[in-house]
Amino acid sequence: MNLIDEIKRSACEAIAQVYDKQVTADEILINETKPEFEGDYTLVTFSLAKTLGKRPDEIAQDLGARMVQDNSLFTGFNVIKGFLNLSVNQEFFIDFLNSNWNEKQFGSFEPNGKKVMIEYSSPNTNKPLHFGHLRNIFLGYSIANIFKATGHEVIKANLINDRGIHICKSMVAWLHYANGTTPESTGIKGDHLVGDYYVKFNDIHKIQIEDLVSKGLPKEEAEKKTPILIEAQELLRKWEAGDAATMALWKKMNDWVYAGFRFTYNRMGIDFDMMYYESDTYLLGKKIIEKGLVNGVLFKKEDHSVWIDLTADGLDQKLLLRGDGTSVYMTQDIGTANLKYSDYKMDTSVYVIGDEQNYHMQVLKLIMQKLGEPGADGIYHLSYGMVELPSGKMKSREGTVVDADDMIDEMTAIAKKNTEELGKVDGFTDEELDTLFDTLGMGALKFYLLRVDPKKRMIFNPQESIDFHGFTGPFIQYTHARISSILRKANAGEVDLAIESTAVITSVEKDLLSLLEQYPATLLQAAHEYNPSVVCNYIYRIAKEFNSFLVEHSVLKAEETSVKAMRLKLCYLTRHILAHGLGLLGAKAPERM
Repeated sequence: MNLIDEIKRSACEAIAQVYDKQVTADEILINETKPEFEGDYTLVTFSLAKTLGKRPDEIAQDLGARMVQDNSLFTGFNVIKGFLNLSVNQEFFIDFLNSNWNEKQFGSFEPNGKKVMIEYSSPNTNKPLHFGHLRNIFLGYSIANIFKATGHEVIKANLINDRGIHICKSMVAWLHYANGTTPESTGIKGDHLVGDYYVKFNDIHKIQIEDLVSKGLPKEEAEKKTPILIEAQELLRKWEAGDAATMALWKKMNDWVYAGFRFTYNRMGIDFDMMYYESDTYLLGKKIIEKGLVNGVLFKKEDHSVWIDLTADGLDQKLLLRGDGTSVYMTQDIGTANLKYSDYKMDTSVYVIGDEQNYHMQVLKLIMQKLGEPGADGIYHLSYGMVELPSGKMKSREGTVVDADDMIDEMTAIAKKNTEELGKVDGFTDEELDTLFDTLGMGALKFYLLRVDPKKRMIFNPQESIDFHGFTGPFIQYTHARISSILRKANAGEVDLAIESTAVITSVEKDLLSLLEQYPATLLQAAHEYNPSVVCNYIYRIAKEFNSFLVEHSVLKAEETSVKAMRLKLCYLTRHILAHGLGLLGAKAPERM
């Protein structure tokens, strides 16, 4: 049990004894005491006033007296306008440090028997991974790490959108305009090459629209009747019919893209346990839809298209299968959801998908429930806001996106420039510097995209993300390296000295220890909220608090051996939490900077 939980438990007991009332720990609100007041933790009593029939200041006084009397954890209290400020016995912090300073599992939980699948990335094979994918990828990877750390069995999954009209658009453009070029013949990375022809399709599509409009066709009709679009639609029908030449071209171009994806994922340090392909799942979706028709859950319209009526649920009618028998996105999503549950029987199936798909995901879960599909209740949409650059939104079809590879190159270059300007490159080999710049660049990128609550939209500023003194990954990485430097210079033998319960802990040391103790509870909060920004904010506070500690105190030149031992233990525990927290975000913790 962590300290805040222990304070809540003690408060519930005091309420039962003083007022003969039963309240739950969830009804007790505990905050850290503000610096201007005496105390460590503050119990807020206003929410208890109605239940207990007393004024907040009376409740605070009664509970404070009882809790200090009954629990040796507390050494004193004071009341400020209904806020009960409690002072925690420093022995608690000494025991905590003695027990955990060298505990490499601090922040990891025992298995809880729950199985979770996290689906993230989910790219299309008509274009390379781009900057817009990065928040999705880093969110999914980090949430998977957080769930694993908190005791869940985790499956990291990637659903490849490898079929559909968008794929056929790239194929048509390549057939007409590539002259047989390949990644090998051009030296262009495979996913980039295919993406170039997706842009080419849209360029030609626009020209053909203008031509049809000039001949008197309304624009809306012209957009649907361009020769190149009609050819792409015909290619999709051929693909679904299993036409050999179409399938061969589809496989060749997809293989180019997969090679490009693997390179970029590896560079980002991202991996998956399971790969799903929509080309394998859309037929399963069709079978489930046919069963839904037989059971009367779905219905057909005159054009033979298949629908579900969700108007009774406050939604609308949803198309599940076109009249010509071709599938839509929902068709393959139904099939994929069924296949994933069949494979793993997970308790929760998390979809990391942008907030523009909130309605789609709401409908998917409802359809799966109405179809009686197992695992439907476990579907969870981790919705996140879009990321923009200072220059504004990006559009794949117009070729205005920033490729993920280019963004990684830019982040590494900025890390190199900033590090060299600060003169922090002495004593490194060229290879070590390359590794350091990559570590800092990727750490900056991941931390900046994860530090904001997923539900919020954000603007990414590359230069700001590598500020060594701001709310950034490199600031935390620098603090980790700074601690590592201290520990390299220290006499490790002194660390084994036990800290006596009578040792004096200064206020800044106590503040740091109080924060360190909250790490497991912070991880549980991050998992509960599906929110890596909780971890970002926490380890940033740790880094700031540790640097404040170093301003006040010397570690290596401590006045007594016992004091030095305590401060070295503080260093070890802080370094472990910073490294562990960065690791959960997918970032590395350098030993030297």
